[in-house]
Amino acid sequence: MLHSEAIDPAGVTWTRVDPAYIPVKFVGAIVNWLFWLAIVFIPGILNWTGVWSLPAWLLYPGLALMVIWAVIDVALVPRRVKAIGYFERHDDLLIRKGLLWQRVVAVPYGRLQYVDIEAGPIMRKFGLCTVQLKTASAATDATIPGVRREEGARLRDELSARGQARLAGL
Repeated sequence: MLHSEAIDPAGVTWTRVDPAYIPVKFVGAIVNWLFWLAIVFIPGILNWTGVWSLPAWLLYPGLALMVIWAVIDVALVPRRVKAIGYFERHDDLLIRKGLLWQRVVAVPYGRLQYVDIEAGPIMRKFGLCTVQLKTASAATDATIPGVRREEGARLRDELSARGQARLAGL
């Protein structure tokens, strides 16, 4: 049996992202899948109109597989959002993501170069933003999506101040 706590540090109580992030992710997932399903349905439409002939044993299972995959992907959106969290420790910030491939990133405050906040039109509609932590490493995926704007501003100010304090101590 797999336990989700297997990679979580002891004594950490995650601050979860806002539940309003779930509809934002639903919109993104549905738009994405409509795009891909349209591409996959083009051969089917060409087949049904007689422009192009594709064997039924290839066409119908392929279309069914894509639709099933899309439904499962969209249905998992709430669980994916609930798996995102962050925790402010004394020396670093922990960020947790993932259901199947779980990931916990520890970003030391002394490594922070700057903290960026962004919000697209859908995120702004729900009063949310994404907090991005920039470090010297390009490989660092330190983002916290789906945070309330007020919390995002607080995180930006607090993490920037902690980063400056740790950087000054080097």
